[in-house]
Amino acid sequence: MNIQMKKFLPFIILFLSLQISAQVISSSKWTDLFSYNNVLAIREYNGKLIAATENGIFFYTPATGELKKLSKANGLHEVKISAFDYNPETKTGLVGYRNGSMDVITPDGITYVVDIPIATGYAGDKKINHISITGNLAVISVGYGVSIFRLDRKEFGDSAFFTSGGTYESAREAVIKDNSVYVVTATGLKSHEMNVTFPIYSTWNTIAAGGYNQISSGSVLAYANANTVRYGNGTSFTSIPRSFTDIQDVVLTPQNIVVTDYSTVYVYGTTGNFIKSYDASELVNSGTYIESKIYAGTKVSGMKNEAGDLLKPDGPYNNTSYKINLHENQIVISTGGRDAYNTPIYRNLGYYHFNGSSWVYPEFFKNSSILFNVMDAVINPSKPSEIFFANFTPVDGGKGIYKMNDDEFVKRYASTDGWLNRVIGCTFDENNQLFVSVSGVNSGRIGFYAYNAAADNFNLISPIVGAGVQKPFTKSGVLYIPSPDFTGGGLLLYDYKNTPAATGDDRFKILRKNNNLPADGVVSANIDKNDDIWIGTRIGLRIISNPSSILSEENPQADPIIIEENGLGEELFRDSNILQIEVDAGNQKWISVDDGGVFYLSSTGEQTLNHFTKENSPLPSNSVTDIKVDNKTGKVYFVTLDGVMVYQGDVLNVTSDFGDVLVYPNPVVYSKYKGNVRIRGLAEKTNIRITDAAGNLVHQAVSRGGYYEWNLNNNRGVRVASGIYFVLMTNADGTDTATAKIAVVN
Repeated sequence: MNIQMKKFLPFIILFLSLQISAQVISSSKWTDLFSYNNVLAIREYNGKLIAATENGIFFYTPATGELKKLSKANGLHEVKISAFDYNPETKTGLVGYRNGSMDVITPDGITYVVDIPIATGYAGDKKINHISITGNLAVISVGYGVSIFRLDRKEFGDSAFFTSGGTYESAREAVIKDNSVYVVTATGLKSHEMNVTFPIYSTWNTIAAGGYNQISSGSVLAYANANTVRYGNGTSFTSIPRSFTDIQDVVLTPQNIVVTDYSTVYVYGTTGNFIKSYDASELVNSGTYIESKIYAGTKVSGMKNEAGDLLKPDGPYNNTSYKINLHENQIVISTGGRDAYNTPIYRNLGYYHFNGSSWVYPEFFKNSSILFNVMDAVINPSKPSEIFFANFTPVDGGKGIYKMNDDEFVKRYASTDGWLNRVIGCTFDENNQLFVSVSGVNSGRIGFYAYNAAADNFNLISPIVGAGVQKPFTKSGVLYIPSPDFTGGGLLLYDYKNTPAATGDDRFKILRKNNNLPADGVVSANIDKNDDIWIGTRIGLRIISNPSSILSEENPQADPIIIEENGLGEELFRDSNILQIEVDAGNQKWISVDDGGVFYLSSTGEQTLNHFTKENSPLPSNSVTDIKVDNKTGKVYFVTLDGVMVYQGDVLNVTSDFGDVLVYPNPVVYSKYKGNVRIRGLAEKTNIRITDAAGNLVHQAVSRGGYYEWNLNNNRGVRVASGIYFVLMTNADGTDTATAKIAVVN
């Protein structure tokens, strides 16, 4: 069986460890920015509520109001949860995912199960539709039938593949009652005793014909279609005397039948007697009834109690994310997208805004008839209550640049010309001047809008023939616009002399195939602390130095990075689509490769410091669409279409002098931690000497980039003995020094 184990105690989130790139990385370095709004299922344990959402689970204690969460950041192995159940008797939870895998949660740990039985010849969706636990067994419903899972062994038993003549029927939901499995499908309620003929679909019985969606078991068995709930002993059934609107869920508690219908949760006794109901005034997925109180799991607001209180961890409105912007303690996440860098993908979500204290989702996006494809949103550094965003669409009256203040609509600019002049990305320069990149200018040119704050309007500048564009960036009065088009793509450098309103002395150049860039354009770019431009294309990475000379040079040439691989020179990231390039304060590079995760490279790119993927880290996806480093905190934000994950990096603001030097973990106890000791807060270049208590030199090195890792080996490559070690540090010119102690316990 293909399984992995992580440690977890119910309702107490522990710091976990993951093995990534031959380096132990504690999960305490990871946190999620997931949405916990879409509650798929609610279960109860000892007066506490467990709510499963798209990307994680949260635990709520009604008596204290305490909230805790569990996600891929601290224990789960996947995102996109599709099914969940919890058995309070065995203290076991099962989490099913859209990709067909499962997590088994017990007091001893979290086990990842990836070998769910698949019917021979089945090529459809592997999504786990439903999970129901009874005692030591669980029945797993999928698109081609059901499988029995043994909780104690964490392995599958018998499976029944619902196929006839090569056509598979989806098991929508299933339960175990009295040693029989009951399944609802599009053609009826079916059952079979768990015996030797269980796997043979032709031996299954159809108890009730018709299409049914929900089923649950307890002291009785209840099943439902969109409008009617029937309950009984498994052979005879009675209808609850109510015609419902659109049933979403049916759950049996020990004494009750709980029916979730559109926006209302109804509670009945197990004899069908009505007890109470709660209208949540919004769409509801699920509900439960505990200690005479109803809790509703909504689609967009988290869990709600009868008082209307929203019970959930704070987070963005939705998980779908594309770009991120940071300013001080604020965050804004945009949600748009394009197909082939041209056709809008209308997600109609707008942006999510963390205002410094809580996440806000503007009412403007909820109640508008506008088609929203928000490709980028940025906070105005000179007026942090303002957010500008670019809506990429050819629909006049909806396209254009928007200004929001305190998350309320103020004004829309550049909203005509259909497929022409479509805005993509926004950036503020060092002087807080706003630029917005534009594709399809005047039918065949690329350019940008420059914001005139005094006049409150935008001026269009279109210097050169081209097509699609990406998000721009600026440095030292030069605007950079990547263009990913197969025809006319490249990297535009536009020197606006720090005066975007006066264009008479401006100059520009676009780097293309004749500058040693691939013919199919530039996807991403950034400038490092050495003034080297790192250029990401669809088929690799290029570097070119000195932007000022590029603008005046006739034919500047970009170069690939050559690394040694098996004794031969190889081009770094050859044939890879480089989605994003970010530079941290130590001049190291974070490189996102399409479907390849994120690489953390040394300043020259010749050494890989780390490589994060969805398989070896909490990343939700291997295609990271944006990366931002907060140099004040060292946090690295990874944006994916499945949500945002945050990694606590080791590099903070790096200068020629020392910052706040921190050694961790300290003390280093081998039985608890077997990784490297990290030292952060160092100067750009730091000379390091480590001695024992007697003053004997045991290790020395030179650190570049603001941090250093020591593997606890001495200069002979042997692990040092237990004791106290002194770290003596000086910066490059000897004008600043720092010291630290490390306690080692082997």
